[in-house]
Order: sequence, then structure tokens, then C-alpha cells
Amino acid sequence: MKYIIILGDGMADEPIAALGNKTPLQVASTPNIDKLAQMGASGMLQTVPEGFHPGSEIANLSVLGYNIAEVFEGRGSLEAASMGIDILTNEMAMRCNLICIENEKIKNHSAGHISTQEAKVLIDYLNQELSCDDISLFSGVSYRHLLKLKNGNKDLDTTPPHDAVGTLFRDVLIKSKTKDAEHTTEILNKLIIRSQELLKNHPVNLERIKRGKDSANSIWPWSPGYKPQMKKLSDIYPIKSGAVISAVDLINGIGVYAGLEPIAVEGATGLYDTNYEGKTQAALKALKDKDFVYLHIEASDEAGHEGDIDLKIKTIEYLDQRVVKPILEELKNWDQEVCIALLPDHPTPCSIKTHTSKPVPFIIYKPHNKKRDEVCVYDEFAAERGKYGLLKGDEFMKMLMNDE
Repeated sequence: MKYIIILGDGMADEPIAALGNKTPLQVASTPNIDKLAQMGASGMLQTVPEGFHPGSEIANLSVLGYNIAEVFEGRGSLEAASMGIDILTNEMAMRCNLICIENEKIKNHSAGHISTQEAKVLIDYLNQELSCDDISLFSGVSYRHLLKLKNGNKDLDTTPPHDAVGTLFRDVLIKSKTKDAEHTTEILNKLIIRSQELLKNHPVNLERIKRGKDSANSIWPWSPGYKPQMKKLSDIYPIKSGAVISAVDLINGIGVYAGLEPIAVEGATGLYDTNYEGKTQAALKALKDKDFVYLHIEASDEAGHEGDIDLKIKTIEYLDQRVVKPILEELKNWDQEVCIALLPDHPTPCSIKTHTSKPVPFIIYKPHNKKRDEVCVYDEFAAERGKYGLLKGDEFMKMLMNDE
């Protein structure tokens, strides 16, 4: 048996008045995903354990069956693995966004979805100005970057910038949870303020402003941690090899620690204009050689963060037509049986433009399993009637890997 998980990041939502109190999943035209629901069985998965922030790092680790309390060491250390950056025993890593601040408030978490090329110029410049023996910055993709701090204390209260849009940035600067972390807090907050001074009149930003785009005028470090200790999926489940396909460093980093091979796809952006077809073909090709593929599509999450209802519907329909449809059509011609699962990692409601901890709907289709349920469509409410009920912890992965 082979396995593929199709992860539509942030697809789940809440009923929206403008949609007749329906969710984007309910309104979107998804005949192929609905067909998958009819062929398989549905349920709900609690991807964010109580006491944890509903970030993609937590939710995707949960989807893969990891015990969050045992393995989670912050977002930065996971993304470092994807970037090929080692975290030493005396180092702390943090996700470091380039953001836009306007009138002292966080305007957006992505500096207007700055291009990777522009961002690299800014991060390289900041690294020249701010780095020292203890501090290093590393450029990633678009607004997503990495900061390493030697001898840093991770007992910090940090705010993800996508949770603070419209908030005065000084109200959500880093705070210490313990006295021992106060020095680390001071260093990081000084870096934020200094970055604003350096970036304000940088030529890249002056050109962006001239073109009517948001300025990338501040860094924002968050989610601190040390190097995680994670078992490979092949040590836990009956799979020998696997791959991860994503435009997001975080997901690729989780894949690295999980023993999956990251597969880069040209034109994969993490936005609605991502190369859906390229990612789909890469997933199918990987499935021929490997037992397990984690295919991650970020677009719906970004639409949710923008509060763009129409765009979120469009991204869901793109997933249906440009990912699920060709996968179903291709796999029906294979002699090898492939189990397909589809779900988001967490909801990203357009109304609040950030993640929530509510359970997410999922489908599991096993070609040999005739024990289906009565669910005929895929959405947040139909899945509640599915035979799997509400799953938690590693129950989803166990159900996926169970041959029954």
C-alpha cells in the first residue's frame, strides 16, 4: 500500500453572512473532492492540542501523528532544517518575518507578499549590519526567514505577526516568561527597532513604495526553540520511504525531521498562483518510487489571512480541479493501491484573518475498503457525520495506515 496526504492549508472556515451563512468549502465547486468523500469515509481531526497556539507548525506535526509536547521546539528550528541550516546545541532558532508597519501598527505579516529576490537583498543587508558572533540572519522564501541566536533563552512570549494585524507593534514586542530570559528579550527587541531604522530608506523599499507596494520595513522574530528530537515516520509506521512537496520552509523542515525527502517544484509560490500542476505531477512521480507523499498546498491559508473570501473559494476550486482531479484520474490506472487522505491543517477564517483551534474535516479513501459512510460532500459540517467521528493525537495516522 502507498499513501498520499493532500493538505489544503487553512481551507476550513466559519459560516460567512455574505455567503448565505455557508463556508467557502460549502460554496466552492468541488466535484472531485466530493467524489473522494463518496468513495471514502470522513471525520473530524483535532490538530491543535489544548494549551498550544494554532500555528501551522503545531497542526502539521499533529496531522503526522507526533506528540506535540514531546517534539515541538519552535517554528524556526523546523524551518532551518528545510534551509539546510544546522542548529547547534548552544543555539536558539526563530522564524523571522519581514513585515510592513504603518502608523506604528502592523499592517500585514508578509510585507505585501514580498518577492524572494527582494527579500534576499534586504536580509543580506541586515545580516551585514546586525550580525555578530552570536546573531545570524538567513534568507528564506518571500517574507519567511530565519534568525539564530547563540545562548538564547526560549522562555519568551512572542506574537505571530499574522495574529497582530492592526495592532500597535510596541504592544506585541517580545516579552520574557522568566527572569533568565530577560537578556534574550532585550537583544531581540533591540534588533526589531534597529531593523526598522535600517530598512526605512533602503532602495528596495523605496522602489516598492514608488510602485504602490507595501514596504518591508521591519523584521519580526517569533516561535523560538532549540533543535527538536523527532523519530522518522518510517520508524513509527509501515512506510519505507517518503517525500514532502511544499513551497513553505516550515513544512519541508518538518518533512526533513520526519525522514521525508523534500522535492522542490519550479513555480511553487505558496500563493494562489502556485504551480498546482507541477506539484501534482511531482507528487505522482514520487509515489511511483516511494511509499508516502505529503503534498502541501498553502494558497487557501494565505487567502484566509488576507480575509479574501472570493480568493479563498478560488483556491479551493483550484485544489479540486488542478490537484485532486488529476491525481484521481492517474491513480485509477495504477496496479498499485494508493490510500488518499485530504484535509486542512487548521481553519483560517476570513472573518478574523488568522488560525483557530477548531477540529478540521478529513477524508480517508482506501481502494480495498468497502466500509464507507453516508457522507457525499466535503465540508466542515458534512464531515461531522462521518464514520471516523472526532480523532485526536496520532489516531488519524493510525487510521490512515490501518489496512482495515
